[in-house]
Amino acid sequence: MIPKRILVCTDFSENSVPARVLAIEYAKVFGAELDILHVVNSRLLGYPDFATRIPQEYALVEAQIQEGVNEELELIGNDCRREIDQVRIHSRTGSPIEEIVKFADEEKVGLIVMGTHGWTGARLLILGSIAENVVRQAQCPVLTVKPGNAS
Repeated sequence: MIPKRILVCTDFSENSVPARVLAIEYAKVFGAELDILHVVNSRLLGYPDFATRIPQEYALVEAQIQEGVNEELELIGNDCRREIDQVRIHSRTGSPIEEIVKFADEEKVGLIVMGTHGWTGARLLILGSIAENVVRQAQCPVLTVKPGNAS
């Protein structure tokens, strides 16, 4: 099955760059549209559920975070548009695993491409792996790219 939509996930780290480079190449070869997604991890911010009451001060912090995310996504999107035409940027707030899988289902994504942090041992056990969980839960194929594999 040739994907018509490719989702590349970014956390704005250097580890996500090789995945983006590969996703662009796949999109060119397959003639696919490229969606770029960043998920603001609400659990790291101390608010796992934004549907409940949010303090007014937090709403201001959230707005500032979202502004920064939008700026970064625009830069990445513009960079990708130098190589392919069909690029869309998206951001969500919540659990990265849940939001990536939900986005892929809702938007009928044919392939998810995402970087890994290359963690092993105790660090992986403590922090878990977003990529590993997306691989397990996504309904479409997931291509994981290790750091340094940008060729």
